[in-house]
Amino acid sequence: MQAHWLVAGLLAMTACQSGVTGHDSSIDLNAPSGLKDEGRMDWWRDARFGLFIHWGLYSRLEGEYGERNDHAEWIRTTAQIPLEEYSQLQAGFDPVHYDAEEWCRVAKEAGMKYVVITTKHHDGFCLWPSAQTDFDVEGTASRRDLLGELARAARKYDLKIGWYHSIMDWHHPDYLPRRGWEVNRSAEGADFDRYVEYLRAQVTELLTDYGPIDIMWFDGEWESTWNSEYGRDLYRMCRKLNPGIIINNRVDNGRAGMAGLDKGPGYVGDFGTPEQEVPAGGLLGVDWETCMTMNRYWGWNRADTEWKSSAQLIHTLVDVASKGGNFLLNVGPKPDGDFPEQAAERLKDIGDWMEVFGASIYGTEASPFDAAFPWGRATLQPNAKEGAILYLHVFDWPRTPQLFVPRLTESGLVRAELMGADSPYPIGWQNLEDGMQFFLPKLKPHPDANVIRLDFGGAQPILLPDPEAEAEVDSEEVGVD
Repeated sequence: MQAHWLVAGLLAMTACQSGVTGHDSSIDLNAPSGLKDEGRMDWWRDARFGLFIHWGLYSRLEGEYGERNDHAEWIRTTAQIPLEEYSQLQAGFDPVHYDAEEWCRVAKEAGMKYVVITTKHHDGFCLWPSAQTDFDVEGTASRRDLLGELARAARKYDLKIGWYHSIMDWHHPDYLPRRGWEVNRSAEGADFDRYVEYLRAQVTELLTDYGPIDIMWFDGEWESTWNSEYGRDLYRMCRKLNPGIIINNRVDNGRAGMAGLDKGPGYVGDFGTPEQEVPAGGLLGVDWETCMTMNRYWGWNRADTEWKSSAQLIHTLVDVASKGGNFLLNVGPKPDGDFPEQAAERLKDIGDWMEVFGASIYGTEASPFDAAFPWGRATLQPNAKEGAILYLHVFDWPRTPQLFVPRLTESGLVRAELMGADSPYPIGWQNLEDGMQFFLPKLKPHPDANVIRLDFGGAQPILLPDPEAEAEVDSEEVGVD
């Protein structure tokens, strides 16, 4: 990942470009995203929730170098560690507690549907035995194929598997540019095209040695040496090796900063990648996924105490789903392979919530309302067997046992109930001139977020016109600035 700092605000951007009409040379790199793409994206759109894992040599340092303890996965650059010194970490990498099945069990019980792990981060170290380099697990005390173990475990637990792979590589002699502080590391004789062949060879290994891989998640594409032609060729190669794979937009160089979507049309990639933030509004026709840490860093930092609460993470998951996106939540395992206790606790809390309310997340679409509610969010299942279902996610339980939903009408509404662990609790409603009122129990059932399920028979929810939108149109018609 790029450095951990959060960038405020969503840039104004258009839909990222991708899609296909066939395989091999018939891949249409200019087809707009949002197409069914031969069904490739269907499972991903239904999943909504996945696990990100940042793990590598940097984990051994636990965020500490010299007198500072504010490093993580970028430590080789942020602490300016010479290549020769950093490479010495390789031999002692021995994750004796690494249990891929335990990782996948925890992810499954958290309600996650897919796992994406860093096969190689920017430091260049590979978590699998690569035939292209010695800077891999073969040169460690462990000598285990960590990716192979995870791929097998993911399939055992019915999780989709994805590979994060860094385009940037601070170890390879042909990667350019050098870090600005590497004044003693010459770039003489370096050949970036030769590095690109190395990159393609490693990606080929990842997509041919472990069975069908579901996601390629690229990163580190923002430096000037990587161009759109390289990205389009790499996208095409991945699709040729695995026609059903999903590839993020960081394979190309069109990403507009941390907000994660593309600067304009013409770039490849199947979904956008907002980082550490959630778009302010829904993005109609655009596939996107917010990736976010539970704490401050992506990789393990022993001194980090800035952990988001379970409630915050549940609210973020709901917020993302209410805007039609996916949520990729990160864990940075310890060097021995254990998940941090703080992460395990939060995943358990999220899983307990998802066990009760997961139907309001999986397979849903963005809220039909233009804006978020002051009390929570909404998601929609428009094609449910019994008709459309609108889910109201209540973060802030009203002091009076009444919940007002502006613009919603009772047209087609056949049932309203509060979802719960034991049995649904039926609730009454009242149709008002400017929306609907629902009558809730006085006590808040779940401490973090509750869900009201509204069943609309064979119909779709009908909303009253948005008075604010109408006012804007009227102002434009009369020429008001």
